[in-house]
Amino acid sequence: MTLKGQYAVMRPMLNEKQWRIYLGTEAEKLGWGGIAAVARTSGSDHKTIQRGMAEMTEPYDGARIRHVGGGRKKTTVKDPTLVADLENLVEPKGDPMSLIQWTTKSIANLAAALAKQKHAVSARTVARVLHSLKFSLRANKKNIEGVSHPDRDVQFRHIKASCDAFEKQGDPIISIDCKKKELIGNFRNNGREWQPQGRDTVVNVYDFKNLADGKATPFGILDILENAGFMNVGIDHDTAAFAVESIRRWWKRVGKRLYGEKQKLLIMADGGGSNGSRNRLWKKELQGLADETGLHITVNHLPPATSKWNKIEHRLFSFISINWRGKPLTSLETIIELLSNTTTQKGLTVQAVIDQNSYPIGVKVTDEEMERLDIVRDEFHGDWNYTVRPRAA
Repeated sequence: MTLKGQYAVMRPMLNEKQWRIYLGTEAEKLGWGGIAAVARTSGSDHKTIQRGMAEMTEPYDGARIRHVGGGRKKTTVKDPTLVADLENLVEPKGDPMSLIQWTTKSIANLAAALAKQKHAVSARTVARVLHSLKFSLRANKKNIEGVSHPDRDVQFRHIKASCDAFEKQGDPIISIDCKKKELIGNFRNNGREWQPQGRDTVVNVYDFKNLADGKATPFGILDILENAGFMNVGIDHDTAAFAVESIRRWWKRVGKRLYGEKQKLLIMADGGGSNGSRNRLWKKELQGLADETGLHITVNHLPPATSKWNKIEHRLFSFISINWRGKPLTSLETIIELLSNTTTQKGLTVQAVIDQNSYPIGVKVTDEEMERLDIVRDEFHGDWNYTVRPRAA
């Protein structure tokens, strides 16, 4: 083996100090001109070899490789004002009394801003300093729905008592809500699904409305007792008339067969939207449904800022989202098929139909029309809890 090969073998086996001393011993053996010869053969600097020769006579300290204070200084040590200037940059900018504020949170922008302040740092260094200051990239979290109502817990207990009473009698209980509207077309749908390698699903780059074949408005009804879902997929506005028509279709296709001899129906609904507690058209349309079916329709609205606790959200809509994740909703027929094939291990089944009716917005209900409705309000929060009774023919 040549001397150069010997050095190549030994280098990865030794730490910095051991390597220096090894080269020093080799140069010492060669005598005059040894430093230059070892430097030339090993590819090391002659100063490294000279240090190794000096360290040969020093007491051995196996724990230390470099001299005290050796090595590159931290950027924050060499630049004492860096941290303070960086912290100022990540604070929100603008007039604190204005709604328009901003911050330069991109590490590239931060590095450029620090460079203008005479700090010689790279974007990678900025990221490292931010991590040392306990910063990290964060996204907005949907968690704030509004101010909690003081009667929130009491209303939930009221709803629980109503459900227990209806369940004891075998009367139907449904939870209702409108799912998020979906663009119809070859658009990206969030989520991933297993596919053979090389068979990617290709969709449009842009989700522009003018590229869509319309919008689907899926309104859901969850039968609590049967653990069965019903989806009425409209193509127009989500209005109170559309909400009640969805309940009507559920009753005609499913509910009447299961509960035909029953005279009561309990509806759990959010406090806002097309089935909101203050929506006059919602109550007028429910009156029409009660007159048509002979049902006494009791409505319990969830208190404000609690829509995520509606049972239909986590017992139906969540599984629909899982079932059609990663699949473009290219047509109404595709949507209906995906909805109808939604099942769970606990026995959830779903029926889905297309609703091509028009539901105009801006329909007004007069005071006189409201007075003709047969509505009995509960003693506790009659605005949230009420029963619509069928009127005599």
